[in-house]
Amino acid sequence: MNDAPDLAFARKVLAAQPFSVLLGARLVSFGDGEATLELDIREELRQQYGYVHGGVLSYAADNALTFAAGTATGSNPLTAGFTIDYLRPATGELLRAQARVIRAGRTRAVCRCELTTVDGDGVETLCAVAQGAISYPDASNGAEPSAR
Repeated sequence: MNDAPDLAFARKVLAAQPFSVLLGARLVSFGDGEATLELDIREELRQQYGYVHGGVLSYAADNALTFAAGTATGSNPLTAGFTIDYLRPATGELLRAQARVIRAGRTRAVCRCELTTVDGDGVETLCAVAQGAISYPDASNGAEPSAR
């Protein structure tokens, strides 16, 4: 039996993150080892050349990776670390971060994320990829979380 939270619960968790609210992030799918986070691309999220700021892409990857891990464990996942590779400048109207669990162990999961932008015609463009390790501090016998 899978004790992972459902989409409604996961959306409440996201809504409890003030920074996610500030960015206008939405959790559009959550379950079966996967999670998808979206946000509208606004002027305030761009850098000086008009592209989505790398910090926004990193935020989206970080949260999507962690939510994906949460589908596999049902515990309180925390990012232990992640890497991101920027493949091309992010432009468009929508940023989508789709993450999936690669392997979930007892105290840690490894997840991958693809970040795409969607333009006004619905064309998706891959702009970054990320991979991360997510820890479950509750699963390690009360040990302190190693990140955040």
